[in-house]
Amino acid sequence: MKKARPTPLEYTRKRWFQLVMLFNFIFLYFPIVALVAFSFNNSRRNITWNGFTFKYYVKAFHNESLFDAFLNSLIVAGISTVVSTILGAMLGLALYRFKFPAKNAFDGWIHLPIIIPEICMGVAMLAFFSRLNITLGLFTITVSHIAFSLPFVAVVVRARMAGFDHSLEEAARDLGANQWQTFKDVTLPYMMPGVVAGALLALTLSLDDFVITFFTSGPGSTTLPIKIFSMVRFSVTPEVNAASTVLIVITLILSVGTMVIQARGGKDKGLPI
Repeated sequence: MKKARPTPLEYTRKRWFQLVMLFNFIFLYFPIVALVAFSFNNSRRNITWNGFTFKYYVKAFHNESLFDAFLNSLIVAGISTVVSTILGAMLGLALYRFKFPAKNAFDGWIHLPIIIPEICMGVAMLAFFSRLNITLGLFTITVSHIAFSLPFVAVVVRARMAGFDHSLEEAARDLGANQWQTFKDVTLPYMMPGVVAGALLALTLSLDDFVITFFTSGPGSTTLPIKIFSMVRFSVTPEVNAASTVLIVITLILSVGTMVIQARGGKDKGLPI
């Protein structure tokens, strides 16, 4: 009698599979753990461990150029998140609800910023701003981040609305609600977890972006990833590690928040998580 093939769940119980997964986790996350650990190293060199200290975090905080770069990142990320969330939510709802000619082609075009390499988009945005004679700065970075983040928000919102029950809107109309009241009291509360998750995703993408920002930034518009890159070119010091650790922690918090909100949204829809 032919023996049945192991299921994917049974594979996870095999020792060789567990060892492979352990090796992958070490390979992927050990450099990050080492970076965080050496940010507390009481030495200018990252070769040996000379003791625990917070002084490089204090030094990074009092580094005026590094602090200005962090503020620029917050400004760009904040504006791009708000704009891309509003436009992305509207776009995601429109793609879900309406049918129009060449909708499939338009849907594919919307996904281009997600599919194409970031360097291609960075070069394209640089050529666009150069053609319009727009001076590179925080404005061009923000516009580029909006163009890059908007499709991600639209995809998340559209996925959230896939399980929406239209009978809820019909019931609201039967009870006397107008179109705006139906949207405000029925549709918007349902899509809100997708909107919040998309906003957190857009914020994370904007804070972490280097490639697009590198091509669209100008004098006085250095963001934190660009500043960290310029510092690394000279030497990798605990001060650089401290700044990188702060960025990693912010990204991790936002990513976990996005996953939690999406998981709760899936439970609300009765979907398996």
